[in-house]
Amino acid sequence: MNKYNLIFALIILSFTACKHDGILGEMPSWGKNATIYEVNLRQYSEDGQVNSFATHLPRLKEMGVDILWFMPLHPISMTNRKATPEIMIEEIKDAKEQKKYLGSPYSVSDYRGFNPEYGTMDDFKKMLKLAHDLGMKVIIDWVPNHTGWDHQWIKDHPDWYTQVDGAIIKSPTLKGNPTDWYDTAELNFDNQDMRKTMIDDMLFWVNKIGIDGFRMDVAHDVPADFWKQASDALFAAGNIFMLAEGQEPDQVNNGYFHSDYGWDIHHIMNEVAKGEKPASAFDEWLKQDRERFNQGFHMMFTSNHDENTWAGTAFDRLGEGAQTFAVFAATYDGMPLVYSGQESANRKRLEFFEKDAIKWGGYSYAKFYKTLFDLKHNNKALWNGDFGGEPQKIMTSNEKNLYAYMREKDGDKVVVILNLSDKNQNFNLIGTGYKGEYNNVFSNEKMKLEKEAKMVLKPWEYVVLSNK
Repeated sequence: MNKYNLIFALIILSFTACKHDGILGEMPSWGKNATIYEVNLRQYSEDGQVNSFATHLPRLKEMGVDILWFMPLHPISMTNRKATPEIMIEEIKDAKEQKKYLGSPYSVSDYRGFNPEYGTMDDFKKMLKLAHDLGMKVIIDWVPNHTGWDHQWIKDHPDWYTQVDGAIIKSPTLKGNPTDWYDTAELNFDNQDMRKTMIDDMLFWVNKIGIDGFRMDVAHDVPADFWKQASDALFAAGNIFMLAEGQEPDQVNNGYFHSDYGWDIHHIMNEVAKGEKPASAFDEWLKQDRERFNQGFHMMFTSNHDENTWAGTAFDRLGEGAQTFAVFAATYDGMPLVYSGQESANRKRLEFFEKDAIKWGGYSYAKFYKTLFDLKHNNKALWNGDFGGEPQKIMTSNEKNLYAYMREKDGDKVVVILNLSDKNQNFNLIGTGYKGEYNNVFSNEKMKLEKEAKMVLKPWEYVVLSNK
């Protein structure tokens, strides 16, 4: 190789090595129209085993699930284990009573280990292969901000943890404020050895186990420069998907994550459902969101493990509008999430620190989600981020209780009209951009929208129209 070819090769290598810095471009192609499903393995079955969960893979695939997000799979620390948010297990004197409390999955004692509560690592690998064979991807929950008190790092590397007066602090802080996470110890991100070891542990799951990405817990309280380090290494290792628990524009805008949580719009959904805000509140959210974020997309949800346990089920918060807001979450923007049990219309808050298996009782909402997810897969207007179309407001004659919008991409078009109230609504659409012939995806009937189209919707009724 002559010196000019060598220089050219080095330039190309340098560009390739840093190409994701500040650019999201390497999002996996399989994520462009993907849906995501959160797996609460502990509560998924009576035995909580990964082998039992594996039997559900075919039905989840049929429902339209593309990405499986598993809550933390690592062993849970025994030291300082919690029984409730306020009580530690050691405070309970009855040994039999102690055994019922399994601790927080987010109190990790070994980043490379697999929690025996769920089976073995080999069991997980077999499930992973089954999921891959079905065309599904698997990401795992990672807890970078803190570890449990049994983690070997506590003994071997106490300097890897935040210390005050020579002692590891009792619990982490969150944005500088104290927490009640007494079952965990906060990691010190000023320590470069800790950072490198943690990234190596992440790479173990990608390279040795074969997972497809991570949901990063408390990502918003971990230094941004660590996410650059981690994402550089992880994106170089594989075609993986990165989801941040948080809503920090810099983390997505700088390309460290492909997606984050749609927390703000989730809270607006709750407020609109209670009549505390008008449906038009979504307009202001979209405006502000686009000013803050210039790439990536949000994960959209009506429930997840935190919301279900601490704030209530989707039915507790959204009432009779639970399905209507699920339609909104699946069609307005970003990637839709379904939490374990939602396909069975679960109305129970699941316990966090102890066994509380989901009572499935059939899958009454599975067809509902399948209809939405089939539409997402097949109509480019609903694809994720820049792969899909931007939400465009359709004005109505009742902006307080109705919300209508359309999305378009490469000739594909979806129109959604929602009654976000508990009363019948007689109204008309305003404008002409929505005009056309469509298929109602839930009734499978043809529908033509004309200028100033007049409509009637029952309480919490929704209409989803596709031009293909």
